[in-house]
Amino acid sequence: MVTAARRDQEAPRNPAADVPDESGTEIRRHELADFLRSRRERITPEQVGLVRGGRRRTPGLRREEVAQLSAVGVTWYTWLEQARDIQVSPQVLDALARALLLDHSERTHLFSLAGAVDPAPGTECPSITPALRTLLRQLDPIPACVQNSRYDILAHNRTYGRMLCDMDAVAVADRNVMLLAFTNEEWRTSVMDVAAVTRLMTAKFRASMAGHLAEPAWKALLKRLEAASPEFREAWARHEILGPGPRSKIFRNAHVGLLRLETTDLWLGPSAGPRLVTYAPRDEETRERLVRLQALVVEAEDRPAGA
Repeated sequence: MVTAARRDQEAPRNPAADVPDESGTEIRRHELADFLRSRRERITPEQVGLVRGGRRRTPGLRREEVAQLSAVGVTWYTWLEQARDIQVSPQVLDALARALLLDHSERTHLFSLAGAVDPAPGTECPSITPALRTLLRQLDPIPACVQNSRYDILAHNRTYGRMLCDMDAVAVADRNVMLLAFTNEEWRTSVMDVAAVTRLMTAKFRASMAGHLAEPAWKALLKRLEAASPEFREAWARHEILGPGPRSKIFRNAHVGLLRLETTDLWLGPSAGPRLVTYAPRDEETRERLVRLQALVVEAEDRPAGA
């Protein structure tokens, strides 16, 4: 299946350098290129969870890092910053807005320059601030993440990143709890009684979607879930509804074993907006296993490449 991001990486209509025509479209393309470049250069690798590495001649992020975070091709993103005449979908613009930590005004400006309709015009695109990332790190070894109302995982700490699957191995565009629960085998293997859990998640997703039925991003996610999972289609057809609230969870982590947890949602804005989700241990054994899991993640990060 060809994704929106893959379609956007096809060759531009004119592979040669575009001939300036001083039209409004041409001006917008150059404004878009300058805007993307300026936002890329203001973000440090640490702000988006990347390792700085050796010498960096480029201020801020490299183009390939933005491409990686947005799950698009490096060549395609380079063409975009070069003001090439290429098509860009709303879904990819959404991914770029998240990767570049754009606030609501900047996101609106991005879609306007691209001549595209925002798939979620009424939804804030909150920046994951350095302070919020610091809070996530301080919560370790308690797993924690930031999710929006569509269950996209916007940020997470180390322990959460290895609790159910290797989150770093998941493309940014696929870091959605619903998608992972129905399509990621590592995630599904970690969930005890996955059939019951995914049925409850579908009920929560239906309740959350009630206020977003006409929004393209929500409809696109629903369509993707229906195409990818017969299990989801069956659960969705039940029309079950479940509201938000604390839940007891039992996971079987591949590295440390059973984890008995209690979730808590801490809203960062209106109840329909982003929230900090924490997974507190329900017993001492789980607490010790979370400490061990965090230690394993730190050890893996400190291990020299190829060791």
